[in-house]
Amino acid sequence: MKLAIAVLFLVGFAQAHINYQDVLEKEFDSFKQLYNKIYKDVKEHEQRKQIFKDNKELINKHNKGHAAGEKSYKMGVNQFTDLHSNEFKELMLSTFNPNDLINGIGYIHTSSASVKNPESIDWRDSGAVTGVKDQGPCGSCWAFSAVGSLEGQHFIKNQQLVSLSEQNLVDCSKKDGGCQGGWPANALQYIKDNGGVDTEDSYPYEAKDGDCRFNGEHIGATVSDIAGVASGDESALATAVAEKGPISVAIDASLFQHYQGGVFDEPSCQGGVNHGVVVVGYGHDDQGGDYWQVKNSWGQSWGENGYIRMARNKNNQCKIASFGVFPVV
Repeated sequence: MKLAIAVLFLVGFAQAHINYQDVLEKEFDSFKQLYNKIYKDVKEHEQRKQIFKDNKELINKHNKGHAAGEKSYKMGVNQFTDLHSNEFKELMLSTFNPNDLINGIGYIHTSSASVKNPESIDWRDSGAVTGVKDQGPCGSCWAFSAVGSLEGQHFIKNQQLVSLSEQNLVDCSKKDGGCQGGWPANALQYIKDNGGVDTEDSYPYEAKDGDCRFNGEHIGATVSDIAGVASGDESALATAVAEKGPISVAIDASLFQHYQGGVFDEPSCQGGVNHGVVVVGYGHDDQGGDYWQVKNSWGQSWGENGYIRMARNKNNQCKIASFGVFPVV
C-alpha cells in the first residue's frame, strides 16, 4: 500500500513538473513574440529562457506577498524579463557622478507662505505632458528627464505642447555623456546656452550617439534660467510640482526592473542615483499611501502604461527629492 502511494506521488509530481515546463515554454514563446526577441544561437536562447524562468519565480513570489497585503505594488513580465538584474542595470541605468554636475542652478524655488498645496495634482490632466517615450538601449534617461520637464514648462507658458528632441541633447550636450549618462541640469544648461532645443520631428531619436546636428530653424523651446528644488525636501518638491509643473528628478531605479503597478514602496531604495525621470504629479492611494506620479522613458509596456507611482513622504525614498530641477521659460 505504501509503495503504491509513493508511486502515485512520484507520478503526480512528474506530471506537475511536465505541466509547469509546458506552461513555461508557452509563456516564454509568447514573451518572445510580444517583445520581438531574437537570440543569436541556441545557447543564448537557453540562457535567456533560464533567466526568464528565474525572474518569473521572483515575480510570482513577490505577487503572493502583494496579494497577502505585504507588498504595495505588483510585479509582472515586461521587456526586461529575460535580463539578469546586473544586465538590466548596465543596459538601462546610468552612473550619475555628482562631480559631473555643473553649477548652473540660478535659484532655489520657494513658495509663498500663503499658498497651500492641493491634495493631489496631475499635469497630464492639463495637457502639459507628451506621450511616454522609449530611450531604448541607450543611457540617455537624463535627456528624457530634461526634455519632459521643459515640454511641460513650455506648455504651461505658451499653451502649446511640443515634443522636443532628446537626440539633440544626446549628440550636442558636451557636459553630458550621451548614451553613457548625464545630468538633466547639465542638459538644461546646454539648452539655455545654445538658445534652444530642436523639435522631435526635426531631430528624431536614434538611441545612439551621433554628431551634433542642431538646427536653429527648428527650435521647439528655449530656457532662460534653471531653478532647483531644496535637496531632500519632499514638501518642497510637492510645492514645485503644484506651482510650477513637471519637475526633472534623478533617482535610484535599481529595483524597477519588474515593476508593473501600484505604489512602489521599498525602504531599501536608498542607493546612489542612476536614472532620470519626470515628476508630473502626486496623490494618495488607499492601499499604497501617498505617491509621486512619475513619467519614465522605457516605453508604454513597462509599469502603469510607462509610469510608476513612487512612495511619497517616506524619507525621500529612492532619493526622489535630492536633485529636483526645472527650466524657466
